[in-house]
Amino acid sequence: GGCGRRKEAAAMAEGEGLVSVDYEVSGKVQGVFFRKYTQGEAKRLGLVGWVQNTSHGTVRGQIQGPTARVRELQEWLRKIGSPQSRISRAEFSNEKAIAALEHKDFQILK
Repeated sequence: GGCGRRKEAAAMAEGEGLVSVDYEVSGKVQGVFFRKYTQGEAKRLGLVGWVQNTSHGTVRGQIQGPTARVRELQEWLRKIGSPQSRISRAEFSNEKAIAALEHKDFQILK
């Protein structure tokens, strides 16, 4: 019977396959409202996590949410960023499936 498959699909829809991924963006990404735009984009996509400037001129953080949405923000971090930014590289690491979101919203950390 197709019983087992239906249950599996329902479970997947419920969790939507949440993932957590760390990122670091290099280039001209400080002093160009990069964090503010990243936060805005993350909120638009319904993602949670954080973003901060590092002491060595990059912007880093973590994104959590449904896989497809996280992919969209990764693409945005790789190619678009804030209007004045010049992204030379976006690196993603520590990607893992999570059972629940570990952040309440998307914050800019000082």
